[in-house]
Amino acid sequence: MPGTQVSQSCLEARDIYKRFAGQEIAAVNGVSLDIKQGEFYSLLGPSGCGKTTLLRIMAGLESPDRGEIRIEGKDVTASPPFKRPVNMVFQSYALFPHLSVLDNVAFGLRHRKIEKNARPSRADMAAMAREALERVRMGGFADRLPAQLSGGQQQRVALARALVLKPAALLLDEPLSALDVQIRDEMQEELKRINRDSGIAFVMVTHDQAEALAMSEQIAVFNSGNIEQLGSPADIYARPRTEFVARFIGNSNVVTGIINGAACDTAFGAVPVDLSTATTAGLACTLCFKPEAVRLMVDGAAGGLEDEADSVLLNGMVSSCNYQGSSVEIKMVPKSAPSGEANQTEITAVLPIGRGLLPTDLMRPVGTPVEVVVARRDILMLGAK
Repeated sequence: MPGTQVSQSCLEARDIYKRFAGQEIAAVNGVSLDIKQGEFYSLLGPSGCGKTTLLRIMAGLESPDRGEIRIEGKDVTASPPFKRPVNMVFQSYALFPHLSVLDNVAFGLRHRKIEKNARPSRADMAAMAREALERVRMGGFADRLPAQLSGGQQQRVALARALVLKPAALLLDEPLSALDVQIRDEMQEELKRINRDSGIAFVMVTHDQAEALAMSEQIAVFNSGNIEQLGSPADIYARPRTEFVARFIGNSNVVTGIINGAACDTAFGAVPVDLSTATTAGLACTLCFKPEAVRLMVDGAAGGLEDEADSVLLNGMVSSCNYQGSSVEIKMVPKSAPSGEANQTEITAVLPIGRGLLPTDLMRPVGTPVEVVVARRDILMLGAK
């Protein structure tokens, strides 16, 4: 992952609470974060979960009802945006259409509120703006107008305008959502490079889980104004702590059952569970595992599973089967599930093609019985109650 490996706090949110007038539920409900210098930090969640409200509170564009924002150790909760050492890159880029690229980047330098004797000369400001454009690889476009640029190029100009003021943190509000897929992929790499080279903390709001996983060092997953889980992309993807995170990140299979001795009885079969967390028979439990952890039984063997002995066999009925080029996706429902029932429990298996397995080895007709296996280490118990 990108970023400078340091431990110094750059931007802190302490017990931030915000409820808008007329709303019964808080937009941000007592959230605390500690973002380190040079870190790439993502606030991830669905629309309306509170992530953008928190970003605007960090920028000073909204005021919290309770809590504290600290930047580089200083309490800035009551400070207006122009007195905070952070800059925000908006989803719309907000470039001035009548100004050249160079003048757009230099705009903040010319209009920021500092003492007259501390203000750089126009020549120095132009040099600083050109340096910022070089950093985002737009040095050759200084004399163009925004309308003469592509979406990706406009995004780079917006980044240069934010970076030229040398902020402690850069706040990014869905920065890639308006870009085409190919340009978005290129800008992901560009943002990571700029973060790494500049040493500035990047705080990005996004609803795109793949984007957050690819770019971030730390992720805060938001749901209804609360943080469901904090951690590295690998931890959040592989070890979700709640059902919401399991379903939202990587579309995990979530299966419920009843604890019976050392196993959880599910509609697909019995799944062994950790006795230290499941000592009471009759408790309802929730299990999760990733679609790519599921392997199909082919001729009595599980294709691609390293240790079949330490795995769990699950049975069901094929509800859909789709060839996807490098893999086959099979969805299965319990054998006892009524045909056509909506919202029924379902397991998804993403089966890689290769290692001697052809697409025809993995395809299964809808409505036929199917057996799959999952390694025990890949099955998490999210809770029992």
